[in-house]
Amino acid sequence: MRLTVSAERSLPCTPDVAFELATNPDKFPAFFTGFGPVHGISGIRLHSELARGSQRRVHMVDGSVLTERVNEHDPPVRHGYTLTGFRPPMAWLVGKGEAMWTFAGHEFGSRVRWDYEFTLARRWLAPVALVVLHLFMRRAMYRCLKNMQRSLEAPATATS
Repeated sequence: MRLTVSAERSLPCTPDVAFELATNPDKFPAFFTGFGPVHGISGIRLHSELARGSQRRVHMVDGSVLTERVNEHDPPVRHGYTLTGFRPPMAWLVGKGEAMWTFAGHEFGSRVRWDYEFTLARRWLAPVALVVLHLFMRRAMYRCLKNMQRSLEAPATATS
């Protein structure tokens, strides 16, 4: 069984800049702060240059380390990956997560969409997974996109 969670937001920048924010291992952890039982990211370590087939280690604030394998990398249009290595209690709910980021320009900047399709570890826990993913993960994703937006607006605010 699979569950899909999505978040979308306009950012005041070009798709190139939005793509860079979403894929930069030094910047992204500050944006993904988590929400509730969905933990934030403390760091990302690349095994090789970011490209299709490359792997990254995603260090979470709770001490767990997830593996991210890049499935699609088409700057500045799409970036997709599979996330594995969840530990309990999340591992009881989720076997893996497949993410896809898409970036499109519009007259005010960029439209960023982030979709996650989670494969559930146990079908009978689907009601719990539904709450955790749709309530907490979606909120963490929206918060992340909002943090990305704030990072772009901060210099303009400081000079006003």
